[in-house]
Amino acid sequence: MSENTLLARLQQILPEIAANADQAEAMRQVPEQNIRLLKGIGMHRAFQPKKYGGLEISLPEFADCVAALAAACGGTAWAFSLLCTHSHQLAMFSQQLQDEVWANNPDATASSSIAPFSQIEEAQGGVYLSGEMGWSSGCDHAEWAIVGMRRKNAAGELVYSFGVLPRSDYEIRDNWFAMGMKGSGSKTLVIRNAFIPNHRIEAAKDMMEGRSSGFGLYPDSDIFTTPYRPYFASGFAAISLGIAERMLQAFKDKTANRVRAYTGASVGTATPALMRLAESTHQVAAARALLEKTWQDHAAHGRRRAYPDRLTLAYWRTNQAYAVKMCIEAVDRLFSAAGATSWMEGNELQRLFRDSHMTGAHAYTDYDVCAQILGRELMGLEPDPSMV
Repeated sequence: MSENTLLARLQQILPEIAANADQAEAMRQVPEQNIRLLKGIGMHRAFQPKKYGGLEISLPEFADCVAALAAACGGTAWAFSLLCTHSHQLAMFSQQLQDEVWANNPDATASSSIAPFSQIEEAQGGVYLSGEMGWSSGCDHAEWAIVGMRRKNAAGELVYSFGVLPRSDYEIRDNWFAMGMKGSGSKTLVIRNAFIPNHRIEAAKDMMEGRSSGFGLYPDSDIFTTPYRPYFASGFAAISLGIAERMLQAFKDKTANRVRAYTGASVGTATPALMRLAESTHQVAAARALLEKTWQDHAAHGRRRAYPDRLTLAYWRTNQAYAVKMCIEAVDRLFSAAGATSWMEGNELQRLFRDSHMTGAHAYTDYDVCAQILGRELMGLEPDPSMV
């Protein structure tokens, strides 16, 4: 399947996914029908190794798909994009782990909860892990989970690491009651003394620097000779962009025939509405341009089998957060002038407003953090270890 075909096939099912957006919010998770539709076009295979039937598509093409999906349903895009990007992360684990995940079920996906809030006990050949691991988007539809931990190395230092567990090793606590991204189903994984063997554990730093067990397994691939984190985080900004682009159209549709309740004056031809629409349109276009340049840079590094330097990584990280900041501002500008009916439950504009703000609430898109990361790098200072 070509990359362009994937986007074309996605566009064919987007009306059905958009029609399920209210259902996703009511269920507080992605409807099963959406999962079937997306797996039916093979989107879950975007970053899966070709060895298991994956597509290994480029990051720019994947991001375009995610933005288009977010315009239909932000919650579905949030959860499903993570199920996709986790496959890129799994491809950096050992061959043994990858065979366990995909050899007998090439359609398998993984959710995650990567903040290292777990407790571990070292054991022969691995660790026993326990914890209540939150924010696991799409977990109802995943067969595996990637969880964060801090494990001591040979020098006794705590090393941020990831472990992979099968669905049988944890329970899902249905506690996802949120204002935004209601449909993402970002529930809590409850893990009680589950054994994770060493071949299912990798240090995050190794996965960023080409030292993980899976590094080099796919020398002909354009996407696996690269740090895991930019791929893992790529969906957040793409979702923010897709929501903002949809907001532009939804605002135009609503405003075109809107009249002032007390005067009957046309809102769609009034100067304030036109100015707000123009500025938000420019801002969203600028966000897309910045993101596309960043994603193309990712892809170019992959094609060259070139690892990014520290400054490049800082730009990749912070460009996405700045684009999210611009998208949220563009959405806010329009929503504040969309009228009181836009605040009614069930109105698309209020859902876009809520979901837009959620895209800026993730640790990776916190621009206060990102501005400090880039500022330190630009001034030649060492990274602050308190900022991920």
